[in-house]
Amino acid sequence: MTSPQLEVLLQTIIAGLLLGGLYALIGIGMTLIMGVMKIINLAHGELMMVAMYIAYVLYSSFHIDPYLSVFLAAPVLFLLGVLLQKYLITPVLRVDAIIPENQVILTVGIGMVLSNVAAIIFSSDYRSTPVDYSTKAWYLTDIWKGSPIELSLSMPWSVSFVFAVLITVALWFFLAKTDLGKSIRATAQDKDAATLMGVNVGFMRIVSFGLGSSLVGAAGCLFIPIYYLYPDLGGQFTLIAFVITILGGLGSTVGAIVGGLILGVFESLTATYIGMGWAPVGRFVIFVLALIFIPGGILSLFKRRR
Repeated sequence: MTSPQLEVLLQTIIAGLLLGGLYALIGIGMTLIMGVMKIINLAHGELMMVAMYIAYVLYSSFHIDPYLSVFLAAPVLFLLGVLLQKYLITPVLRVDAIIPENQVILTVGIGMVLSNVAAIIFSSDYRSTPVDYSTKAWYLTDIWKGSPIELSLSMPWSVSFVFAVLITVALWFFLAKTDLGKSIRATAQDKDAATLMGVNVGFMRIVSFGLGSSLVGAAGCLFIPIYYLYPDLGGQFTLIAFVITILGGLGSTVGAIVGGLILGVFESLTATYIGMGWAPVGRFVIFVLALIFIPGGILSLFKRRR
């Protein structure tokens, strides 16, 4: 492999890892909700879209940097998720219906309402936050003098990736070290056993939906400096989150991280060596392959070897 080809390959992998880090954050939110509630939140991407519009309004009206808007948008999305879970999803879960997946259908309706409300308020125009650093980059030759390879790191992508890592670490600490986090994990592992141990399962579901919503809301704020925004944006990110959840394994936060990174690298390689328009196709190819060959997710392969 010649030096230019090696540079292109390494640059593509780096771009894929940076994208995968943000994908992982989106996937963790859906995985957390799925693990505790055992349902697929098909309004996941629309919740992310709401957070992106919050970041857009804060930037366009008050000149607040999109990365700082995380500290406002994430709590707002947590509250929105709590309200949706408590007053819409929980009542549906209590009703015995002919269709057992009625709560999933409800999330589809929630997503449609959110996207249509956004279209009414903001119209269907494409919007963005043109921050000053959107085109800036760091170069490896500036850090490592005399490096034979010239690689660059996009500043907004790099900052977004670092934020995603910090949020993921904070989530791990919360789930592993706090009583509330342990109760959420117990509810996800065995609802009946958690109930016998005195865990308020209903409250854990409310908190989990709020937490999953806040995670995807934070991801939206990290995407807005490098992505365009429009009301129907949420659909594609719901699909991305679903692919990551299947790829990593249902209900596994570690699997969501691994699945997000794999999907990001795979899409980046597809866009570079096949074509930009083929990236979504590559996304569904890996989704179908995962369903056929590893229906239990990537982590199930390691469990089998043990």
